[in-house]
Amino acid sequence: MSTPVVLDPMTLPSDDNVNAYTFCVELKGSQWFLQKGKMIAYYGQIQFDGIGHGRFERLIRTSFHSPLHASDWVVAEGSGKMLLADRAFDVNSFDLEDGNLTIRSGNLLAYQPTLALKQSIVPGFLTLIGTGKFVAASNGPVVFMEPPLRVDPQALVGWADCPSPCHHYDHGYMTGVMGGLRSLTGIGGTSGEEHQFEFVGAGTVLLQSTEVLMPEQATGGVPHEPGVPGGGAGGGQHGSTPRMPGQLGDLQRRFGL
Repeated sequence: MSTPVVLDPMTLPSDDNVNAYTFCVELKGSQWFLQKGKMIAYYGQIQFDGIGHGRFERLIRTSFHSPLHASDWVVAEGSGKMLLADRAFDVNSFDLEDGNLTIRSGNLLAYQPTLALKQSIVPGFLTLIGTGKFVAASNGPVVFMEPPLRVDPQALVGWADCPSPCHHYDHGYMTGVMGGLRSLTGIGGTSGEEHQFEFVGAGTVLLQSTEVLMPEQATGGVPHEPGVPGGGAGGGQHGSTPRMPGQLGDLQRRFGL
């Protein structure tokens, strides 16, 4: 039996992966934007404040421009090392240099304020613009592809430095035997064989190596599970955070849009 590696503040990496599923961010009196529920542990003096906190007004004005997702994010500030993870999905960091990258909102875990986050015109996606580092999760390793390319919408993580995709429907598949059976029985749903996102022009497309979307998980609520302080005895519905009027992010992501 192998001996587990025990880490401490000195042996943890700085702004790098601890393993394939965990990333360590080092704060040195600095700030990061962080999606709620993605911090699993930290060393040092780190404070977490919600988007809209008065003293961060200038920071929000320059680095966060997505009101529909405001309740999903916090600002981490202080000094120490912070571990990020998302339900054992693959986690990696990426560097943007005077670029722009659009990513599925549920996949983006954190980013440096040197990047500006904007709400994409494509529902359920966010766009990062500028220079800096961000951390993202994926259901399996990320594959980088060059357009022109058609991709299964559920495998799409995001795209960089290329135009937004358009929908492509395979007429032959939809009107053939399989499409006819689906329309008559309602069994099967939409698949990547009949509906794709089409990318053209220069740039890079990011795909996860599976056709199963990362499932959404409510943040901020206390789960009704045995042994959880403030939770129930089990069997009840999971708690959820009330959402602001018009905040459709979770609904859009649930349908893979």
